Amino acid sequence: MQLDKFTDYALRILMTLAVRSPDRVPTSQIAALYDLSDHHLSKVATQLVAEGFAHSERGRNGGLTLGRGAELIRIGDVVRAMKRDDPVAECFGTNKSCLILPACGLRGPLAQAQEAFFATLDGYTLADVVRPHSALAALLDG
Repeated sequence: MQLDKFTDYALRILMTLAVRSPDRVPTSQIAALYDLSDHHLSKVATQLVAEGFAHSERGRNGGLTLGRGAELIRIGDVVRAMKRDDPVAECFGTNKSCLILPACGLRGPLAQAQEAFFATLDGYTLADVVRPHSALAALLDG
């Protein structure tokens, strides 16, 4: 499986928030750190807030914070939430027009591979992936 940019950016936002916790971090600051579009990153942040992975405060001293402790945020849960509408193959989505669908033997192995992918990610929390905290802090110190 490949992560799309939306999911990649979501993980980057959460890692930044974990390293900078408990400080509030504006999306514009995160966008500048990674040299990404502030507008696009704001859309990702909105989804993270909607899913409960982050909190957002508006205003002059506003910004994002983690929605719960980094040790409680499973990477698999984040990826599932961000890729909710992104099937592993066309036939897993709403498009059922493939000619070989009724006899296809590929769906089973693809479903197993997707579950193995998520099972691996479920074994890690946000706290696990930011463990080399001092090295990350040096890189993410805006």
